[in-house]
Amino acid sequence: MKIAVLGGGPAGLYFSVLVKKARPDCEVVVVERNRRRDTFGWGVVFSDGTLGNFRRADPETYAAITDSFIHWDDIDTCFKGQVVRSGGHGFCGIARVRLLEILQDRALGLGVSIEFETEHEGLESPATRGADLVVAADGINSKVRSQLAEVFAPKIAEGKAKYIWLGTTKKLTAFTFYVRENHHGLFVVHAYPFDRENSTFIVETDTDTWRRAGLDAMSTDESVAYCERLFAEELGGHRLMSNKSSWLSFREVKCARWWSGNVVLIGDAAHTAHFSIGSGTKLAMEDSIALCEALQRESSVPAALQAYHEARWLEVAKLQRAAKVSQTWFEEVRRYKDLDPQQFVLSMMTRSKRVTYENLRVRDRAYVGGLDRWFAGQNGCETHEPAPPPMFTPLRLRELTLQNRVVVSAMCQYSAADGLPDEWHLVHLGGCAVGGAGLVMTEMTNVAPEGRISPGCTGIWSPAHAAAWRRVVDFVHAHSTAKIGIQLGHAGRKGSAAHPWEGADTGLQEGGWELLGPSPVAYAPGFAVPKEMTPVDMAAVVEQFRGAAQLAEEAGFDLVEVHMAHGYLLASFISPLTNLRRDEYGGSLANRMRFPLQVLDAVRAAVPAHKPVSVRISATDWIPDGLDEEDAVEIARMLKAHGCDLVDVSAGQTTPESRPEIYGRMFQTHLSDRIRHEAGVTTMAVGAIQDWDQVNTIIASGRADLCALARPHLLDPHFTLRAAAEQNYRGPGVTWPPQYLPARPRG
Repeated sequence: MKIAVLGGGPAGLYFSVLVKKARPDCEVVVVERNRRRDTFGWGVVFSDGTLGNFRRADPETYAAITDSFIHWDDIDTCFKGQVVRSGGHGFCGIARVRLLEILQDRALGLGVSIEFETEHEGLESPATRGADLVVAADGINSKVRSQLAEVFAPKIAEGKAKYIWLGTTKKLTAFTFYVRENHHGLFVVHAYPFDRENSTFIVETDTDTWRRAGLDAMSTDESVAYCERLFAEELGGHRLMSNKSSWLSFREVKCARWWSGNVVLIGDAAHTAHFSIGSGTKLAMEDSIALCEALQRESSVPAALQAYHEARWLEVAKLQRAAKVSQTWFEEVRRYKDLDPQQFVLSMMTRSKRVTYENLRVRDRAYVGGLDRWFAGQNGCETHEPAPPPMFTPLRLRELTLQNRVVVSAMCQYSAADGLPDEWHLVHLGGCAVGGAGLVMTEMTNVAPEGRISPGCTGIWSPAHAAAWRRVVDFVHAHSTAKIGIQLGHAGRKGSAAHPWEGADTGLQEGGWELLGPSPVAYAPGFAVPKEMTPVDMAAVVEQFRGAAQLAEEAGFDLVEVHMAHGYLLASFISPLTNLRRDEYGGSLANRMRFPLQVLDAVRAAVPAHKPVSVRISATDWIPDGLDEEDAVEIARMLKAHGCDLVDVSAGQTTPESRPEIYGRMFQTHLSDRIRHEAGVTTMAVGAIQDWDQVNTIIASGRADLCALARPHLLDPHFTLRAAAEQNYRGPGVTWPPQYLPARPRG
């Protein structure tokens, strides 16, 4: 078998080692443009877990790598004059030139032929003639990928930041982040040791700062001098070094397919992951392991290449997703520059969602203990020892104090008759309140009969409804320390629908009612076309919301929320997908917000000044030409200006076609994060928040002030009590009913 490997970086060399070791009779040729011992860049970082994979694949190279690496456990972040250290992470660094030497020596020793100083021409290279397998390990600018672009379908996205990869003689003992601001803007350094004398020093900044500093017009030497001046204090007299360094924008490479016939892509030719995750070389070498294993396992080359792709694509996709989130955090780091160092560091450490509050506690209990004490002190709990986990700190909204940060999200039960809550709602909401949550929200409670989603939806449009809700509110107040809020809404064009268990997104066939909307556009097939609302209709709905808010006060609710999300009436005015009007209520975002803000003003006026009003929004439609994140920030600013105390940040559901770009745990939290920091408002995160670890992570890192959980509370109404028990916490912030005291942790 003849194998041509195009590219002699870590991916190509490691594959040649593994395949030659597994099949000594193979003829393996590596074509490499550089000279032996040449390299560009500085150090390479691996985690302890990655080294375990290398040990299993080839103990010889593993031994040589571990003999040459520098190991450390800590991450230091230098920000606002403080150094915050987190331990227990487990990294090793090795000089890239040393890694290449190890792989070159091992490959040559096994009989691999390496053609140094040879420029390849992709599939037209002499080495590929007669080859049974062509391995394209030719990096981010892969010629092979370009030649077969129709098959591989590459997508290449350029990042928004600029970075330059430098080295320094400063000896570091940890993975170190330096954050420094000057009159041009904010700069971040990613630095780490790679041998006993030198460290990698990557300087990154946003494009605007890069241009303001004049770095776009500087030579490499001038850029190095600028960075030396900027980070003189951190460098402590040491110099920065370049090695064919230049300012770059990171390019994310994704390919729909990695193989064609007997040709396969590995490493950066197939995929890239941002350097803030430190996984490019890891991915490349693990590709080599998987490809070699597939060749040994399958009976033909095409079958092996397909098996390799199937074995690797999901793991790579997950890591690329995490890397993209990490990349975005650093590109938008200015958003977090006003945070306290403790919170800034946690936001950075948990940016990709691969590391959480509990992960960090397991790795370094002392670090998380300090974080808990800091967060408790920020929220008036500094006298309690031990400090409460972040989820059990209080939050004040006007004169309302919630004892913890857990919210039972509004969940429609479709179980009311004529809009009246009954025993089901009493048990459902009462059970969640007894279960320890700080705030319990009712389901979307409609302001008029024709504002309901379905005949089973609750409402509050008469004294009878207020009295029925008063029974639920009184139970919550009498038997728990939870607060209870009511979510007021109007279904608009999504109304007159069947119960979801009778068919999702299905309109009523009999007994329906007239629908209202900003424009005469039906929600989905089978739904009636809504009446385009006139100013008279709008005035009537404003009064319905005002009246509902007054009845909510009679019922004793602690908080009132206005539902402006998920494609219901107010949301359909906000989204350009559903508001096609040409009058003063359509067109610009300001015009589209006009009617929803009139509703908010009416509710705010009806709710006593000491009580908070919140608003739920869809921060994005997840559809081209719909609402996006920038719109959401502006919407939040408008809501705040009209007396909104809390923005409940949800997303989507505007139309049946709305689909999240990525669905998974905490998948909407980044929206709350952005709105909280850019609009300067208190936010509540919602969306696949699954456990108390995620709640602690979101709250402590400043991504939201509250966390609303829906499905977890359906499964376990006592979610918050269980969270306290599992964290062995029995202090303030969680109240155990006397009947449940035997289950309380003993401390």
